[in-house]
Parts: sequence; structure tokens; C-alpha cells
Amino acid sequence: MSYEAKLRELGHTVEPVELNAGKIMLAVRTGNLIYTSGQVSRWGGQEIKGKLGADLTVEQGYTAALYSALGCLAAVKTLAGSLDNVVRIVKVLGMVNVAPGFDNTPGVIHGCSDLLLEVFGEAGRHARSAVGMTIPNNYAVEIELIAEVG
Repeated sequence: MSYEAKLRELGHTVEPVELNAGKIMLAVRTGNLIYTSGQVSRWGGQEIKGKLGADLTVEQGYTAALYSALGCLAAVKTLAGSLDNVVRIVKVLGMVNVAPGFDNTPGVIHGCSDLLLEVFGEAGRHARSAVGMTIPNNYAVEIELIAEVG
């Protein structure tokens, strides 16, 4: 099954996006690597805002990471032409908007990693960082990824 078909089977449709965001690009390609800018936790007209450990549960953060991952995949698709051109997901940087004392950032970013593994299988197994910080505009999660494409 193609990666695009697997994503649709999971209930997600990813369309190309406008990459020019003024001062930055949502993704750039150099050689066979695509680097995405940070994608916040909004997808399909929904957004998740708040601090993990105060306003939001780990489960809500997990969904927020899924939304952010879908935004990254849309940017990758725009430059690659199709997600079926992904050779592997190389690296994920997961940033979580945390309240003081919250330290389960890996549990939140699993929402991204689980999606990548479901869609890409072994090619979705990636290096990852999951860190806590303050995220602009109070979004719950922001994710960047690096993908190798053919």
C-alpha cells in the first residue's frame, strides 16, 4: 500500500500547501532532504492551544503532536510531489508548551512518532528530540522534521 493510501486509510488527507510564509519558508529542499519549519498544533480547522500539565492532558498533547505532524507532511508533500516519494523520515524535533514541572514531553511527541511509524513503517523510524519550552501563540506543540526523498 502506498504511503498516501495508508494516510487516507487512517482518515487523513494531506494536500500541498503554500510554502512561502513571508520571511520564512514552511519547508526547503536541498538535494534529497526536505527540512520543515516548525508546524504548530492546528489541522483541518482545529487547533490545540495551552500548556501541558496545566491546561492540557498528555492525551490532548498527543493529538496536538499528530496535528503538527500532519502539517509537516503537507509541507513535505508540496516539495516531494507525493508522500510516496519519501525514502525515510530522518529526524523529528518535537517541542511541547509546558507548565512548570511537566516532564512527559516524550509521551506527547509520541503522537507524531506513532503516525509516522503507522504511515511509513520502518522508513518512518526516526531520530527524535522531545523538549519542553514556551511556544509562540500558546500552541500546545510545534514539530519540525527532516525527510529524505527520492
